[in-house]
Amino acid sequence: MSGKPPRNQVTGPAQVRFYFDTDVLGLAHVVAGLRADATCPGDPGATIGGRRRPKCPITDTNVLDSDWIPKVAANGWTISTRDARIERRPAERQAVVNYDAEMFVITSRGNLSKWDQLEVLMSRWRQIDEQAGRPRP
Repeated sequence: MSGKPPRNQVTGPAQVRFYFDTDVLGLAHVVAGLRADATCPGDPGATIGGRRRPKCPITDTNVLDSDWIPKVAANGWTISTRDARIERRPAERQAVVNYDAEMFVITSRGNLSKWDQLEVLMSRWRQIDEQAGRPRP
């Protein structure tokens, strides 16, 4: 016996640490399906590994960055996005700065498939996980 609870048995609440933006929603569904500490817009919550992740407070995928960034940052969640243009949009950039949002941006030339996004994320996951929630310069 492995000592793990049965698949759907709840042993406690999950502590969400990672938020995936709408622009990586396909990737978000893969990651949130495997990790109790990851969420995305519209996530109804889930039980993974005996931990219950609550419903995401961002219920719609059509929310302005300047509206969801403060909510996500207030929860202390690390953001993953493909939107590198946030730094060039005054309202969104100001939201990141004002609310001290921690953000990792997946960048590339051209579009990445869900598989390619997963490959980029997984190749850097240990570094992202180590940096998430740590004080930043």
